Amino acid sequence: MRITLTSVPVDDQARAERFYTEVLGFQVKHDVPLGEHRWLTVVSPEDPSGPELLLEPAGHPALAPYRDALLADGIPYAQLTVDDVRAEHARLVGLGVRFTQEPADMGPVTTAVLDDTCGNLIQIVTPVS
Repeated sequence: MRITLTSVPVDDQARAERFYTEVLGFQVKHDVPLGEHRWLTVVSPEDPSGPELLLEPAGHPALAPYRDALLADGIPYAQLTVDDVRAEHARLVGLGVRFTQEPADMGPVTTAVLDDTCGNLIQIVTPVS
């Protein structure tokens, strides 16, 4: 058993596509029209046949209170691994990304938390070697 797909709810798929591809550096794997929405997945260019991230429309009514509570408490919705949190933080700040947590050493990992502009906080992490 392995993870092949997970999702992050987004307020606007077009904005999410731009952010996750042009800013974070993912590439679109699937973009299938489904009425007013799309089956829109992105993958890491380092592993294009690896796990897909579905940029899923955040329209379900049960989702809003959950996401609002996560945001209010500063809890990331998802976590992404990067080679160097501090270098990625500097690159993303240079692109105008807003961080809610600057890079911080947290025991076995270094983390930072960013706002994905689509209703979520996303944590980036690098294991400490």
